[in-house]
Amino acid sequence: MTSHQVAVLALDGVTPMALAIPAQIFSLRPETPYEMSVCGVTSRVATAGGLAVAVDGGLEQVLAADTVIVPGLDMGGRPLPHAVLDTLAEARDRGKRVVSICNGAFALAAAGVLDGLHATTHWENIDELEREFPAVHVKRNVLYVDEGDVLTGGGVVCGIDLCLHIVRSDVGAAAANQIARRLVAPAHRDGGQAQYVPALVPVVDEMSLAVTRAWALERVDQPLSLADLTSHAGMSQRSFMRRFTAETGTTPLKWLASARVSRARELLETTELPIDQVARDSGLGTAANLRLHFQRTLNTTPTSYRRTFTQTTTRFSLTGDRRLVFPHRSLS
Repeated sequence: MTSHQVAVLALDGVTPMALAIPAQIFSLRPETPYEMSVCGVTSRVATAGGLAVAVDGGLEQVLAADTVIVPGLDMGGRPLPHAVLDTLAEARDRGKRVVSICNGAFALAAAGVLDGLHATTHWENIDELEREFPAVHVKRNVLYVDEGDVLTGGGVVCGIDLCLHIVRSDVGAAAANQIARRLVAPAHRDGGQAQYVPALVPVVDEMSLAVTRAWALERVDQPLSLADLTSHAGMSQRSFMRRFTAETGTTPLKWLASARVSRARELLETTELPIDQVARDSGLGTAANLRLHFQRTLNTTPTSYRRTFTQTTTRFSLTGDRRLVFPHRSLS
């Protein structure tokens, strides 16, 4: 299978974590087709934390990539080099997928890539993005925005959700969930969730609801109710709702529905179970309900999804060379 080249454009002042997220998620692994490189204007880049990062290639390698990612950075008031903006604009003109993490959206906006599109950035910079680039339709209180070949993420950690969303769209939920498990990250958070919820942070000695969420994920096939979740958490429904929303940016029942759809996607990719069995095993009950959720969230049917995303097959030649076969939409 032809590999999918991902170029992470690292500029002076890049945020170390924003750079590390795509480097980790798009690193070479058997279940995904990505080959990742760090590119820059110079051979070495100074990060916002004072680290020195060696880059693999220059701007010409950015234009040769299939996906270009611009992580967040601290420019210290300096304008972006014209060569960088020209490269991003040309990448977009060539039909490349262009992605930003955090305030990397400002680079895409300055290059004209976001003109006429919906986009987001770190919640602290939302007003500035809207003020400086009126041609961009800025979306507030979302984790990320997917406009097809142009995607923008919120704060740095939203980059994890955005990159996993890209993997999920390219090669399916099973591969994305496997990467998420390695990162000990949530397998799936919808882009429409809030990246910042104006609520009090629980004090240190209060226990997070992560244990209850993990308990629920092990039982998504069961008819869990809000009363079941609050009972497991050992708190009143009002306190539970407030805490859950503060921690996840969504309601318990919406979170549970999303988890069940994610489970159904993985079952469709990795098993040959009949559709009605997938519906039962994912907690969505009936095939009709499964189809309804898939139409609402994915704009497709379970059968079409299964045809598009089947389990990734890894083949090895007699010489030991790895051959990957991905029966999904072309990534070239």
